[in-house]
Amino acid sequence: MVEYKHDKNLTELLKAMSDTTRRALLTQLCQQGASRVTDLADHYDMSLNAISKHIKILEKSQLVRRRTIGRAHWIEANLKQINLVEKWFAELKSIWELRLEKLDEVMKGDMKND
Repeated sequence: MVEYKHDKNLTELLKAMSDTTRRALLTQLCQQGASRVTDLADHYDMSLNAISKHIKILEKSQLVRRRTIGRAHWIEANLKQINLVEKWFAELKSIWELRLEKLDEVMKGDMKND
């Protein structure tokens, strides 16, 4: 199995993005900008504590950042980490393109021999 240079970070990112609530939170933050935790929680049918747990997972994977101003906790999207996922998918795509090119060469070689 091939080891990916940023495997641990990639794993955390993919785990964080695997949950629909966390993807929705991240989308909401991208669309609306920085938001207070309580304002984010208003959009979901779950407790503030549950939303906070989702946000902590997003923070751990560095997909969001928290700023505390007074008693308010502001959460903002940090999409720099997405580059790791994009790079990994690009590498997968290039591997498949090479395999398809090789298959095409083999198929063309077989046609010439017929």
